[in-house]
Amino acid sequence: MALLMETRLLLRKVKDLRCLTQKRHRVKEKWAATRIKHPATGLALQNFDSTYSVQLGPLWPSVRAALLSERKYGALLNNYGHDDVQAELQAKGCKDFPSDIETEAQPCLEQEPAVAGEEESSHVSVNKSDLDAQQLPALQLSPNIKCLVFPRGDITRFKPARPDMFGCLGYYLMDAASVLPCLALNVQEGHNVLDLCAAPGGKTLALLQTKSIGFFGVNDTSVSRTTRLRKVLHSYVPKPLLSDEKLRITTFDGTKWGEIEKNTFDRVLVDVPCTTDRHSLMEDDNNIFSKNRTGERRRLPQLQLDLLLAGIEAACPGGEILYSTCTLSQIQNLSVVEQAIHTAREDHGIQLQVVDLRPLTHMFRKTFDFAPDLPLGEMVVPHLAANFGPIYMCKLRRLT
Repeated sequence: MALLMETRLLLRKVKDLRCLTQKRHRVKEKWAATRIKHPATGLALQNFDSTYSVQLGPLWPSVRAALLSERKYGALLNNYGHDDVQAELQAKGCKDFPSDIETEAQPCLEQEPAVAGEEESSHVSVNKSDLDAQQLPALQLSPNIKCLVFPRGDITRFKPARPDMFGCLGYYLMDAASVLPCLALNVQEGHNVLDLCAAPGGKTLALLQTKSIGFFGVNDTSVSRTTRLRKVLHSYVPKPLLSDEKLRITTFDGTKWGEIEKNTFDRVLVDVPCTTDRHSLMEDDNNIFSKNRTGERRRLPQLQLDLLLAGIEAACPGGEILYSTCTLSQIQNLSVVEQAIHTAREDHGIQLQVVDLRPLTHMFRKTFDFAPDLPLGEMVVPHLAANFGPIYMCKLRRLT
């Protein structure tokens, strides 16, 4: 015991003498080991709390709780498969949400597509309430796309899909809200379609389920992500179709597409890279809120604008463009669309109409929760009883 006390006393004297040691001989503290680390997920949550609490107001606490909970999936049926997967899933209580719409749920009110850019202001604001008196037909949706989900409040998980006798998987698990942009794009027989930012491939696969596309251009700038996309397609689509000249997979810079193929496509999907809110809150790996990706995150709105403008140029006169993200951010959603409409008019001489998607929100209000009163486009917001999204989408039509 005495020895222990002497040792402690000696150590205390050594520490007291540290101030007498010359500075150049002192050992520096290792800050990397002693400072408190802030994970990217924590930084993302701080960012969302400060911005979305203002943007969404009283809606944010419930959306926040849902974002921090396990997401809900849907099973996109593979029309190229040979097993009766739909009956099997329906026997477990699933429903095909695109076909599960009541007649009275389809509104007779649809906004006449506004000619964007008629105002002198560089920002376009569409007041939907001023247009409710107009009687227009219901919104047309892409045919043959089927996606099964469990009812609201049911958090049952889907089992992994099994391959059929030809090796094609029966369904693809994805956020069911991600199917909505593909439905809203309304691909018709013989249409030339461009998926400008296609990887990892869920929306590409959904568009292929229409079996209506005349020519399909599938592009993503990232070589590694395009490799993943190819693997997805090989797991669900017969090989003869993948080698068909009507399907082309490329890894070009999507922002340059207006220079590659201008005025070409009947339908263009521009599902841009974004902050991917749910991933940013749940995964530190490859998180865009990591401190070493700050510059990349700040450049996102400009990248999104350039991609949307390229998609607009790629569409033929009379063609339609669907812009979508998986973020709640107004800067990446509404602001990008407004700026694209203005720039397309001023710099490229392209006039655009904004297609109202309210009929779609009425059709699927039993399955998804939608943000109320958006000036442009529609947005699925996560809810604990229907934990899909976030997905923002806005549809534009090029005037002839």
